[in-house]
Order: sequence, then structure tokens, then C-alpha cells
Amino acid sequence: MITRRTTVTLALAAAAFAPLAVHAQADKATINALEGYFDFVDANAGTILPEQIPAEDYRKFHVLDVRDAGQFAKDHIPGAVNIEWRQVFAQRAKLPKDKTILVYCNTSSFAAQVAMALRMDGFENVRLLYGGYNEWKARGGMDAYARASKKS
Repeated sequence: MITRRTTVTLALAAAAFAPLAVHAQADKATINALEGYFDFVDANAGTILPEQIPAEDYRKFHVLDVRDAGQFAKDHIPGAVNIEWRQVFAQRAKLPKDKTILVYCNTSSFAAQVAMALRMDGFENVRLLYGGYNEWKARGGMDAYARASKKS
């Protein structure tokens, strides 16, 4: 038997979650942008391994470090520009559309969010450094390409 107290509790719970259901409904433009983002011909086209980048090629990229300023100050990929991941979208006007943007964080998790947001906004020139800064360092940093080339 359902008591009045249980009924009121359930009604309040439903009312509390109703706004979440409304927010979960995306508008048509958002849905189209998401479909376009996930409709890659080659999903790996947006990811680059450290071993694929010769040291001299880093200057061809706009290297974007999306870690916090403290981590960036401690160490970063030479030539990188720092905009914390939560600020990148708001500051996207500072980013080039005519040069490939190589985005990274420590592990690629925040950088992947940045890359997705930028790509959905029309930046077709965004690439994600696979594994982020930690993997870049572990694989040899600027020498990762040279190390990999010697092995093959």
C-alpha cells in the first residue's frame, strides 16, 4: 500500500529530475554537429602518435597545451602555447584555422574534449597527441620519431 508520504516523496523526486530530462534533449543543430563529428571516414585521422612527428615538424604545428599553468610552467613541449582546457573554447578566436593545431594534456582526456569541441565548431585542423604529455615524454619527447625510426 502506497502511503501519502511515499506518493509525495516520489512526486518530489520526479519533479527534481524533470529539468534533467529537458536538458538531455539536444536541439537539431547540436545533434547535426555531433553526427558530423562522429561521421569520420577515418577515426584515427584526428590522432597523432609521438613517433609520427619528426622533431623538425613540431614547428609546423600550433602546439596547444591545455594543462593548467602550473604544469605548463614546470615543463611542456617546446614551442607550445598554454590555454587551460576549460578556457580553450572561450578563447578559440586566438587559434589559427590555417595551421594544424596539435592539442595535448597529460593523458589526452581533457585534450580530447577540447579537440571535439573545436571540431564541432568547424576547426578541421585539430589533431590530438595520443597519450598526451606523459606518453610523449615516455616515448622520447622530441626524439620519439628518431627512436622509432631506428627500431624499424
